[in-house]
Amino acid sequence: MLTGLIGQAAIRLLLVSVLAALAIHTLAACTGSRRWRTASRLAQGWVFLCAATASAALIRLLVTGDYTYPYVASYTGPGLPLVYRIAAFWGGNAGSLLFWSLVLTLYGAVVVGARHEDSERMLPIVSFVLSCITLFYALLLNLKANPFVRLDHPMPPSGLNPLLQNPGMTVHPVNLYLGYIGFAIPFAYAVAGLWLGRTDAVWLKVTRRWTLVSWLFLSIGIVYGAHWSYEELGWGGYWAWDPVENASLLPWLTATAFLHSAIVQEKRGLLKAWNVVLVSLTFLLTLFGTFLTRSGVLWSIHAFANAPLGVWFLSFLGVAAAVAAALIVWRWPALRANGRMEAVVSKESAFLLNNVLFLGSAFAVLWGTLFPVVSEALGGRRMMVDAPFYNTVNMPLAVCVLFLMGVGPLVAWRRASVQGVVRAVAVPLAVAALGGTATAAALEAVYHRWSLLGTLAVAAALFNLWTVAFEFVQGVRARMQMTGDGAWTCLVRLVSNQRRRYGGYLVHASVAVMAVGIAASGTCHLDAQVQLRPGESADIGAFHLTFTGMGVTPGTVSRDMYANLVVSSGGRTLGVLRPSATFYSDGQQPTTNVALYSRPMQDLYAVLLGTSPSQGDIAIFDLHVNPLVQWIWFGGYGLILGTLVSLWPERARRQAWSVTGVPSALEGLYQQMAELEYDWKMGKLDGDDYHRQKRALWTAARREEAVEAQLRARLERELQEAVRGARVGEG
Repeated sequence: MLTGLIGQAAIRLLLVSVLAALAIHTLAACTGSRRWRTASRLAQGWVFLCAATASAALIRLLVTGDYTYPYVASYTGPGLPLVYRIAAFWGGNAGSLLFWSLVLTLYGAVVVGARHEDSERMLPIVSFVLSCITLFYALLLNLKANPFVRLDHPMPPSGLNPLLQNPGMTVHPVNLYLGYIGFAIPFAYAVAGLWLGRTDAVWLKVTRRWTLVSWLFLSIGIVYGAHWSYEELGWGGYWAWDPVENASLLPWLTATAFLHSAIVQEKRGLLKAWNVVLVSLTFLLTLFGTFLTRSGVLWSIHAFANAPLGVWFLSFLGVAAAVAAALIVWRWPALRANGRMEAVVSKESAFLLNNVLFLGSAFAVLWGTLFPVVSEALGGRRMMVDAPFYNTVNMPLAVCVLFLMGVGPLVAWRRASVQGVVRAVAVPLAVAALGGTATAAALEAVYHRWSLLGTLAVAAALFNLWTVAFEFVQGVRARMQMTGDGAWTCLVRLVSNQRRRYGGYLVHASVAVMAVGIAASGTCHLDAQVQLRPGESADIGAFHLTFTGMGVTPGTVSRDMYANLVVSSGGRTLGVLRPSATFYSDGQQPTTNVALYSRPMQDLYAVLLGTSPSQGDIAIFDLHVNPLVQWIWFGGYGLILGTLVSLWPERARRQAWSVTGVPSALEGLYQQMAELEYDWKMGKLDGDDYHRQKRALWTAARREEAVEAQLRARLERELQEAVRGARVGEG
């Protein structure tokens, strides 16, 4: 009981503390006082301490099983392993809101410890924005979803949903939350930059790692969620275009677009307004996704049951959108680009087209997700959108994105010639087309399925892999020529000196591997439902399955009914699959337990659907063969590795800084010259383009050097005059 009282007091104190923190952040931002700024940082730490205390109290109640608390009784029960008792913390609506508050306040406490250019002015505003978001969740915890409500007598425990008792569910939701919540940091910095009129790339540079970390967590959550769906739900697939699955994909798409367009702003000073819009849209889509899971507007197996919080989230979403839109309109004149696109054929244009494709896919997914609600509101009849709509719209866009991922590394910054690009892509594109056609022919020969779109996807993925390999090989070769070191030494130093670039290439290669798995498993998937008596057999793909009988595993809480299937192929016995169904004594809905024979080239997937009502010895099976589905999971691990390489800190380099706190115009020109030299050495430019751009950059650099020399001379004169004046005053 004491633990519950502590938790109750902690969420009450959380609300009061957030309100006090808002006042402190306001004073720190308005006065600029060092004392108030220190108080602002301490306030963020105190708010986190309140959320952590409440979270620790709830976890203790879940672990000890105090069933006088309805939340504990609803998500735990006797015999539940410790790991799932802890997972129940975020397994229910009220607990997940508290977990959200915990992570958000932790992020806020970490952010206020940052030191960067103009941090003294920006951090109080960033803290204010984060505290406004925390206030919303604190209000929900205190008014609508309090996990510390207590009854006079214990209530019968319901136990955690059996579908959630999977190791993947200890990873999937946590990573989704970490990703969703993390996007509040770039949004808060964008708001701070707009409020202060800092529309340069400072906020992008400060939040790059936050954005990438949040994107990584969201990616892990999506991949693990797909893996959980594949192994646990028993329908033979991994992505059903479920509304909540779509809600996690939407911010991932816009965040991916933002990560690419942010590079353009950092390198060339372009797309300022576009980046602010993208980061705001990504944050708003995280709120939209949370709204879908807690409103009951759309049914989903992933949504929280009995969670009438839709009006609250919709209202908060509207307020956040209005504030972001108002700030963008207010600062629109200051969001003009520093330059312009110099050519249609350039890396900048490729990034922009990449963004258009990602945004087009996001719009299609959003429209398909909301269409049932819109159709019901306008016509009085709810019309559902199925997977074929999403696949028809998004798969061609995905093929185009894959193709651009391959072209992008081969195109130079600023300006490239059409002939040069065609010359660079001709051979790898031809090889990729042949490879895609051969792969499609091999799959068609085995599975008797073929798709033009699937063939194009495989070809585009192979093209992407070729260009990534080309970048590594060319980079190592150039370094070997300059240094004379061995290939392995040059590779390690190449990646370590340009981790962001080559980590990104690893991510691209991993996405290409995943695309091959998605294309093959989607195009050549085989499925069949069969009814078998003991001793009877069935064939699917290259597999021959013989049903040998059924059995029951008794238990006090549940019992398993299983079937034995002997699997063979080409006359060789591969093993025994044992699909089963679990029945629960407390009346919960039975669950299926998938049996998998999994290999890198294909998966055999068996589900026991039940027995024939009239003839109990007949078992009904749902069988699937999924080619190359394991490549999706392998690619997911590669994506994690590549992102970690990009995140690994590089050695600090000296830069010339202007009085505004960003790299000076001269330093920016030097960086562009370095990129030009890199593109020249990598063979992305012909001689005429290289020399023309080099002359233009050198001319601009000399002009900036003259401007800076004049400014330096003026400052020196003013300083000397000030020193002489001070001496005269002393005399």
